Amino acid sequence: MDHLPSYEFQKCVERYRGDAHHRGFSCRNQYLAMAFAQLTYRESLRDIEACLGAMRGKLYHMGFRGRVTRSTLGDANEAHDWRIFADFALVLIAIARPLYANDPLGVDLVQALYALDSTTIDLCLSVFPWAKFRRHKGAVKMHTLLDLRGNIPTFIRITDGKVHDVNILDELGIEAGAFYVMDRGYIDFERLHSFTLELAFFVVRTKENVLLQRRYSHPVDKSTGVRSDQTVVPATIGSASAYPEPLRRVSYFDALTGKRLVFLSNNFTLPELTIAEIYKQRWQVELFFKWIKQYLRIKAFYGTSENAVKTQIWIALSVYVLVAIVRKRLGLEASLYQILQILSLTQFEKTPILEALRPPVSDTDLDDIDNQLILFDL
Repeated sequence: MDHLPSYEFQKCVERYRGDAHHRGFSCRNQYLAMAFAQLTYRESLRDIEACLGAMRGKLYHMGFRGRVTRSTLGDANEAHDWRIFADFALVLIAIARPLYANDPLGVDLVQALYALDSTTIDLCLSVFPWAKFRRHKGAVKMHTLLDLRGNIPTFIRITDGKVHDVNILDELGIEAGAFYVMDRGYIDFERLHSFTLELAFFVVRTKENVLLQRRYSHPVDKSTGVRSDQTVVPATIGSASAYPEPLRRVSYFDALTGKRLVFLSNNFTLPELTIAEIYKQRWQVELFFKWIKQYLRIKAFYGTSENAVKTQIWIALSVYVLVAIVRKRLGLEASLYQILQILSLTQFEKTPILEALRPPVSDTDLDDIDNQLILFDL
């Protein structure tokens, strides 16, 4: 918690008057309790209350200023504006990204590389009636733009399950010179043209029903898996007016899966194999969604209102970014998963965090056992 920028957190609280009418339980106490729940895998408000109550004498040094009960924490999740924690997560993201700016990518690329995708979090419609998805099913979608240098989320939108992925392109702040990799759900020529207008590049997997007219075919080395590299233009009048410039179509055969994949891009300078390798990096955002669903608490919620659900998701994401910041600042070799597992057991230990997280050098790190009693005198 010492790595949390307290001044920036308080600015977020004051921006939405978080503590104006809830003096009994501050936003900071709420954040600490919810972060504790994320780090120690608590299942419910009652679970949080019982665990923190059992360690009441150690809560002050963890930053708590007041008693934590399930009723006050539940009321805070309902009443404190979720945008407080959304803004604070963005503050942490701004701190984390420079720390990972020099991390290598899995592809030979100097420019920034982002992966855009969404994941659906299923909810019970009778319990969460505001989260409309289908007739008898509720859900929310978490749309995420992932910086693949360090796998740090840079853009997040939480919507109901009915919002189509392609609509998020309207809200995206496009960075000039960067590459954006997306799946087939983001095929929309008018929106893709905005990347070209903003001097950014995209690599997107195309659909079978997208009609394109070939203009040129370029020679390729088929031993690399690339089957074709073509310059194409949209074949229909509507698509041609939405994207009035040529596109690059690269066909690639993946020997591991036996699938033939076809990509569209507005970049004509990179080698054709690099275009395919860029798309392979999109899998990192799938792993990110799998990771946070498996190791953070965003599938079982402590409240049923929209505010409570969004609060829990944003705090979970901020904890993920905070652990990433700690990992880089302390120069740890352990993965985020390993760090979270260790932190789940050391929340109430007054051990320096670097000592708790560093791997043992040898067996000599263990306590001396020469003074142990001998059961049998042999």
